[in-house]
Amino acid sequence: MMVKEVAKIAGISVRTLHHYDDIGLLRPEKITAAGYRIYSDDDLSKLQQILFFRELAFPLKEIKQILSSLSYDQWEVMELHRNMLLAKRARMDQMIETLEKTMRSYKGEIEMNNEEKFVGFDFNNNGYEKEARERWGNQAVDEWNASKNTKSEDGQTELSESMNVIYRKLASLRHESPSSEASQAVIKEWFVFLNRIGNYSVESFKGLGQIYVEDERFTRNIDKFGEGLSIYMRDAMEVFVDSAVK
Repeated sequence: MMVKEVAKIAGISVRTLHHYDDIGLLRPEKITAAGYRIYSDDDLSKLQQILFFRELAFPLKEIKQILSSLSYDQWEVMELHRNMLLAKRARMDQMIETLEKTMRSYKGEIEMNNEEKFVGFDFNNNGYEKEARERWGNQAVDEWNASKNTKSEDGQTELSESMNVIYRKLASLRHESPSSEASQAVIKEWFVFLNRIGNYSVESFKGLGQIYVEDERFTRNIDKFGEGLSIYMRDAMEVFVDSAVK
């Protein structure tokens, strides 16, 4: 398959495939005399493994080391991928439940105490993460463990105020380029802030930015600070992540 076909079927960009080739992570089996990349079925299988690792927020450098390791066992890795994804799904299900309760609380249908607001944010007891760290080392595993923020009423007020300050800063910059130095400085503030209340790898941070635009509920709330802010944040977050993973 040619690079455009691979990009389409895998749901990634041609630029991403070119980057994987450039860093030696995924070299196509053949390059024609005209310079066209031709990918084999084995290349596609390797790409699938890479994307599983990326879904779990492994850095590209570490993925390359794992796939090139003499001890690499594809079946063993697939089993670990499955277990880690199942653990991730369980956490996401719990967080969705927390979010839905929060929405009901916002509408006045139920009351939530401070403990309930953070159910699902504790990633410290992930056994499969421990297994992956033991197998590939700490640097090869996404850092899921977030420091717990205080859950006092004062703590919640401080968080809310800090969040609004950052939104207002971003709203004031939304007519600038998302890649500008000022924009990236405040987006970094947003990334650091979110990791105070949860745990976001750079890849999940990028996905969150996409949700800001794709989910009208997020769009509506964010754009209260300024029309088009959600789109601006998505673009700035993408620039931040792309710079971080180079």
